[in-house]
Amino acid sequence: MDPKTIRTIVTVVVLALLLISFVVQVIREKENEQPPQEAPADTRPPDGVPPSPDDSPHLLMGNPSGATPDPALPDNYLLKKPYYALSYHNAKGTPNWVSWRLQESDLGPAPRSEFYPDPDLPSGFTRITPRDYTGSGFDRGHMCPRSDRTSTPEAAHSTFAMTNIVPQAPSVNQKAWADLEDYCRGLATKKHQTLYIVAGPQGKGGVGTKGPAETIGGGKVTVPAKCWKVLVAVDGGAGTPEDVNKVGPGTRAIAVVMPNDESVGHGWAKYRTSVKEVET
Repeated sequence: MDPKTIRTIVTVVVLALLLISFVVQVIREKENEQPPQEAPADTRPPDGVPPSPDDSPHLLMGNPSGATPDPALPDNYLLKKPYYALSYHNAKGTPNWVSWRLQESDLGPAPRSEFYPDPDLPSGFTRITPRDYTGSGFDRGHMCPRSDRTSTPEAAHSTFAMTNIVPQAPSVNQKAWADLEDYCRGLATKKHQTLYIVAGPQGKGGVGTKGPAETIGGGKVTVPAKCWKVLVAVDGGAGTPEDVNKVGPGTRAIAVVMPNDESVGHGWAKYRTSVKEVET
C-alpha cells in the first residue's frame, strides 16, 4: 500500500472518531436537558382521591356556607381559630355562623375577659369595636360562649373577639339562650358527650331595651331578627374526624330559633324546631 493511500485511510479514521465523539457529546447534553422522569405510578396518589378532611376540629361536621379565607368574598369570610371557626359578614359586622366543638376538657375556671376588635380580619375589613354596642339596648351576645372555653385564660379570651358577637336582646342573651348553653355543658360533663355546635343570627330588626332597631353602631352592625343554634351530641366522641362516622339515626340533634326581642324568657325548649327548618 502506497503512502498516499495510508494517509487517506488515517485521515478518514480520525474524522470518523471525531464525528463519533461529537455525536456522543450531543446525546449527553440532550439527556441532561430532559426534565426529571415521573415517579413510578405506585408511588403517586391515584386519581379520584378525595381531599383530606378540614384541619379544624370545629368544622368536622361541615362548613355551613362554604366560607373561604378569600378577602375578595368579605361577606362569607372564613376564620379558623384555635377555639372555634366562623364565617364573617363584613357588611353586617357580625358572623354568619360560628362553629365549635365542646368537650368536658374545654371547661375550667378561667375568668371573663374584655371585648376587643378582631385582629385576624384582613386589611380593609370593618373592625367592630365594643363601643359600637354601647348604649344600644342590646347585649354583646356570644355565639361561642365564654363558659364553653374556660379551660385556659387564652381560650376564654378568644371568645371576646367581636367577630364572635351579635346584638342580642338582653332577655335572649341572659335567659333562654343562656339556659341552652348551660344545658349543652351539662351534656358534656354529665353524659360525657362531645358536642358539635353551630350558631348564628338571621334576618334584620330586633327589639332591645330601648326599642326596635335594625342596626347599631352608626349602621355598622346589623341587628338580627332571630338567633338560631344547632347541636349534635355524639356518644363516645373523641373530638377527632372519626366522630363523623359515629353520627347516625340515633344521634341526638337539637335545633332552636329564638326571636331577638324582649319577649323571650327562661326555658329554651319552647323554641325547639327541626334542623331542616334552620337550614331553610
